[in-house]
Amino acid sequence: MHVAALQWKVAWLDREANYARVRALVTDAGVPAGSLIVLPEMFATGFSGDPEAVEPEPGPTLAFLQDLARATGCAVVGGRAVRRHRGRPENRATAVSASGQVRADYAKVHAFLGWEQAAFGEGRRVVTFREAGAEVAPFVCYDLRFPELFRQAVRREAEVLVVVANWPAARAAHWDALLRARAIENQAFVVGVNRTGADPNLAYPGRTQVLDPQGRILAEAGAEETVVRADLDLASLRAWRQAFPAIRDIKGWLVPSVEDGS
Repeated sequence: MHVAALQWKVAWLDREANYARVRALVTDAGVPAGSLIVLPEMFATGFSGDPEAVEPEPGPTLAFLQDLARATGCAVVGGRAVRRHRGRPENRATAVSASGQVRADYAKVHAFLGWEQAAFGEGRRVVTFREAGAEVAPFVCYDLRFPELFRQAVRREAEVLVVVANWPAARAAHWDALLRARAIENQAFVVGVNRTGADPNLAYPGRTQVLDPQGRILAEAGAEETVVRADLDLASLRAWRQAFPAIRDIKGWLVPSVEDGS
């Protein structure tokens, strides 16, 4: 599996500018067909509680993800805020196939402290999807601090854990440490995709990275706008899980199921 993770200075509440930047980054990087393209949390607007950041379902950002997938021949995962028919909006990570079909639509389980908890509802379901022969599980930003959530994905045989984020510079060291921990403890590849630049509230360090199941960094970025690319060797992951079968010893009673509460 080839992964292409994009980080850039997300334009505040400007969908068209962000859509254009994504297209340019993908084109300039020459991302090959068949890749998995990953975009940050709420990539079209920035991490905002403004009603303008929330879209109907289906909305323009879903249409953009589908168009990008079809144009590139790649599966795409990206973050978006969606207005539910009933209830509060959700902060989601949506995966679409190269044909534009929605493969997974994960609602962030852990809304961040403060305004996000007030403005957004929370999901109650871990989802996975199949891509390039691997089981992939998407998560959103603050979810990274809750290892039991990632255990749910591993119990569903996830091999690639994708975290889309707007993770602030003030806690960049936490980002690095937690991504590595999630990779090691779950014997999984981890793709952590963050934005760079600043919005009206926070500065962001970038630090997009791809880690292997032993916590080694395969590819990473600093604070620059870039596309981070890596090849994930699924055979090596499976060999490691077989040679050192720690995840086999997960106690089911310690990891209660997260059920769909919608």
